[in-house]
Amino acid sequence: MDKVAVVIPNYNGYRYLETCFAALAKQTFTEFTTYFVDNGSQDESCAFLREHYPETKIIQLDDNYGFSRAVNEGIRQSKEPYVILLNNDTEVFPDFVERLYEGICKRKNAFACSAKLISYQERDKIDDAGNYYNMLGWAFARGKGKPVSEFETSDRIFAACAGAAIYRREFLEKTGLFDEEHFAYLEDTDIGYRARLLGYENWYEPSAKVYHVGSGTSGSRYNLFKIRYSSRNNIYLIYKNMPVLQILLNLPAFILGFSAKLVFFASKGYGKEYLAGIKNGFFICRKPENRAKKIRFEWKRLGTYFVIEWELFINVFRRFLERA
Repeated sequence: MDKVAVVIPNYNGYRYLETCFAALAKQTFTEFTTYFVDNGSQDESCAFLREHYPETKIIQLDDNYGFSRAVNEGIRQSKEPYVILLNNDTEVFPDFVERLYEGICKRKNAFACSAKLISYQERDKIDDAGNYYNMLGWAFARGKGKPVSEFETSDRIFAACAGAAIYRREFLEKTGLFDEEHFAYLEDTDIGYRARLLGYENWYEPSAKVYHVGSGTSGSRYNLFKIRYSSRNNIYLIYKNMPVLQILLNLPAFILGFSAKLVFFASKGYGKEYLAGIKNGFFICRKPENRAKKIRFEWKRLGTYFVIEWELFINVFRRFLERA
């Protein structure tokens, strides 16, 4: 059995596949199997892989069930001890798999290691160097738009960016897989948060590099789908992962943060969609199956809650310093 499974979710991403798979074919580390999970595409994605990359294991779903369901299918059907999740709109460097594998193996408490995602269009700029989350209720990509040269050092992060990251299967069995209620957006922050609550770590591995187009499936950076699902999932993420007391403690900051986002999106003509997403977020929190997923408070993890709360506070300043 290979050491690594590379799981690539896809929805009508045929135009990206030649670049993505050609790069994977040039890897210095070869002990991996590629699992391509297709979300009911109507294009030539699967036909292309059958013709040009027949060794790829193709998992075809009958509809578009979203990112979380797709990667979960790939994780379930693979058996390798480590799982790399990789977006289809990427071009990895030749040692990408090797560097991620080495990065997680040398950190015994690492749940995930996030790669250095570099903008495909501006190759001297960072697209994502790991994910942060703060007490305003904002998840954000670390380093976005900053020079690549400023992010050469490995560091702990709040959560890995699932567009290019490696996960330890042993720990995935403890946290559970990606929450399919998310469909798309913030699912990687959610699972990273759950891992943190269990005492695991998430790391940024700068030696594992990949060019990333960005919004390859959903479209532009700001669109109705992305804004609605992001605000919806943010409410759900808070409800699910924070004890009630912590939610109340952060409530003033949440109100400030969500209000600022509302003003921002309203200025771009998306205010109604943002509010609709928040409303839907409260609705899905009331669903019995989602109420059952809420992480229960445990006194033995009190120290972990304090550490996370401090990090949420510090990340407010990181967010504004990075955008300065």
